[in-house]
This record gives sequence, structure tokens and C-alpha cells, in this order.
Amino acid sequence: MPGERGLAIAARIDGATADRPRLDVKLTIGAGITALMGPSGAGKTTLLVAVAGLLRPDVGTIALDGRTLFDSVQRVFVPPHQRRVALVFQSLALFPHLTAWENVAYGLPPMARGERRARAIKELQRAHVDHLADRRPLTLSGGEAQRVALARALATEPRALLLDEPFSALDRALREKLGDELRALIDEIGVPTLLVTHDRADAERLGSRLIQLDAGRLVE
Repeated sequence: MPGERGLAIAARIDGATADRPRLDVKLTIGAGITALMGPSGAGKTTLLVAVAGLLRPDVGTIALDGRTLFDSVQRVFVPPHQRRVALVFQSLALFPHLTAWENVAYGLPPMARGERRARAIKELQRAHVDHLADRRPLTLSGGEAQRVALARALATEPRALLLDEPFSALDRALREKLGDELRALIDEIGVPTLLVTHDRADAERLGSRLIQLDAGRLVE
């Protein structure tokens, strides 16, 4: 409905393949971090890519701040690049041939190169990695690359943020440090954030809400 805030999902995916697990969920996600847990194959990543527009549900609706992104009855499907939804994969998917600032600037609208760099540096600074602006991804540590990926996601000023196991490759100390930084950033920008994690300690420490999927359905 117009004026409603948050991410509202009521969607079903009937397929049951490795690339398209079954999913049947109805939930609303408000500002802050909602942690999503569940066993492998439960549909966690499927839910994220459906919200991002990379996978079309069979039935249902998805809306963000009152704007319909998907409606199977009304035949509405907003393409990914128009949704203002940022998705950070576990692999980070940074472009290896681009520097850190060029990676961040990739999704920005057309503007002068100097302006693009300044905008990208600002986001890198917010993620505490502006000193790495001219480095390429292969020269970065895991934590540094994670910060660059987050800066790239936030540079597009998304209305919702989706994070798929963002800390899985990091040790405990760095997980906690980056997790605290992430929570501070989310509090600052105030957007609905869905965080997929297998680590219950991360989920309970970072999430204002904890939900669990099993076999494509909400169980907690």
C-alpha cells in the first residue's frame, strides 16, 4: 500500500531444483537488521535473489516502501536495476580488473569522472577503507574486500539491503569487528536489511529480529 514502509514479501516458488528451491513465505521486514537462518537448501538465498529481482516467484507479491516490485496477478515485475535493492553475495563479486573506488563507482548514475571518484571515496571512507581506493581486489584482505563490497552496495543509496553470508570467510575477531561496523552503518542509513547467516551468535548479536527457514517455510 502507498505510504507503507519496509519490505513486504508474500511469495511462492513451486520449483524444487538445486537452482530453484521451493519457497513459500509471508513476512514484513522493517528498518534494521533481520537475521535469517536455516539449513542448507532451506531457501535463504532463493529469498534474497527473489527480492532482488534475479528470480521471479511463481505466485505472490513483493513491495518496498509501498512500491510494488512484483505482483503475479497484476503482472508487475520491476527489473533488478530499477528496484533500489542492493545484494551482497558471499563471494562479494568484486570486479578484479577495477580498483576499489572503480568497483564502488560501477553502479552510480552517469556523472563526471572526478565526481564519481569523489562519491566513491566518500562511501569507502564510511566503510573505513578509503586508503585502499586505488588497490585492486586481489591485493585486499578478506575484511578489506568485504568493506569495499559493502561500500559498493551502499553507494547506490538502496532502499533495502540483502546480505548473503557476508562474514563466512572471516575469523571470529574480524567477524565481530565488521559486524559491529555493519550494524552502525545500518542504524545510520535506516533501511530494511536481511542478513543470511549460519552463525547463531552473529544472528543474535546483529539482528533486531531473528527468523528461520526450513524447506522454504518460516518456522521461527
